[in-house]
Amino acid sequence: MVRPADPAGDAAACAAIYAPYVDESPVSFEEVVPSADDFAARIARIAATHPWLVCERDGTVAGFAYGAPHRERAAYRWATDVSVYVDPAHQGRGIGRELYEALFARLRAQRFQIACAGITLPNDASVGLHESLGFEPVGVYHGIGWKAGAWRDVGWWQLRLLPPGDDDHVPPEPLPPADLIGAVPHSVGVSRIAASPSCCVARLAAKSTVTSPIATAGTSALLGLPSSYAAAILADGVLTRS
Repeated sequence: MVRPADPAGDAAACAAIYAPYVDESPVSFEEVVPSADDFAARIARIAATHPWLVCERDGTVAGFAYGAPHRERAAYRWATDVSVYVDPAHQGRGIGRELYEALFARLRAQRFQIACAGITLPNDASVGLHESLGFEPVGVYHGIGWKAGAWRDVGWWQLRLLPPGDDDHVPPEPLPPADLIGAVPHSVGVSRIAASPSCCVARLAAKSTVTSPIATAGTSALLGLPSSYAAAILADGVLTRS
């Protein structure tokens, strides 16, 4: 079963799945394994703008996948990075594909145009998964990171999620994740806050009718977001970043 991740309930399982990719391989460029608390904050922060999904097998989280902003600059907002991690004990059972297919369906519903995947090379299994789902290679960062005792290359792949539109017209803006659509009142003036990259949110907030500071204990009620998402937004400084 694939479902949206719960920051409180799934963080420890996601952290445990992710740990070997940090400690035992160059797959992740992180050098310190995030704690369960770190993962809970990470899930909540990302889920405010992009899907974070987990796959359960027999009541246990066997893998997770998520989208994230590709870059901070505003014109990138139709592109999303995607990642998938599967518990080694469950690899080879189609879980990565199942997670990605569910993730891409949600990203398409949000009007994202391009999915980007960075893969530390060599990694034949990951390359094979991505290319089997339609990703095409677009380039390689050579010797971009030092991990596990060597300089590592990172290859980049892209998947077009939606047909390209007319260059003469601005494409429709990305929408919030399906789980949050309608959660933010239009009267606040930031109805797309859950979908906007952090570089754009300050401009949206500046147009709002809110005059009191956003960074208050009432943020959750003010924006109509679940408290865990509101707390993560505040912790990340999204509403004040320029």
